[in-house]
Amino acid sequence: MGYVTYTTEAVVCGSRDSNTSDRSYLLFTRQAGMVWATARSVREERSRQRFALQDYAHIRVSLVKGKAGWRIGSVEAIDNAYLRAPQRAGRASVVTLVRFLRRFVQGEEPLVSVFDDVVATLPLLSVLTDMSQGDELLTIFEVRALHQLGYLASSEALQEVLNAPSVTAVSRGVSRATDTYISQQLVSAKAASQL
Repeated sequence: MGYVTYTTEAVVCGSRDSNTSDRSYLLFTRQAGMVWATARSVREERSRQRFALQDYAHIRVSLVKGKAGWRIGSVEAIDNAYLRAPQRAGRASVVTLVRFLRRFVQGEEPLVSVFDDVVATLPLLSVLTDMSQGDELLTIFEVRALHQLGYLASSEALQEVLNAPSVTAVSRGVSRATDTYISQQLVSAKAASQL
């Protein structure tokens, strides 16, 4: 019986070494959710995969589901917002977004809209020169993601943010009262998640 290969986009959310030259990667994939996948001999100098499989990279990857878990086949680098960021504020914002994913996205469940928001948000965060710019963008991303994950209920005050086609389409003119309400909802959703 042959194994099925899945080719999907993914964001590398972390890694850990295993065996002598292998490494396991935490990948947030478009079609399979959050998965741990192993790449063989990726830590060797001759490996062509190690440059594409860096933390915070947006990649196109072929995954094979075997008896022992997911294995990485071929990898193609698309972008790495962390490495491309010229300022510390941009790199810090990229790290914050990936930490949010590691905390709240659990299991192999497809979350296409959350993945699309991640891919749209990462390039915007990488060009930031000021942390306050990143805070607003991250807040909008977190509201949309927590709603999709079921930790945040829909309300009239959040409709503008939730119904927008993407993070980038949300208008910047959010009133102070709405901004305060969003902040309160985020705090209570994060607490309720117990993650």
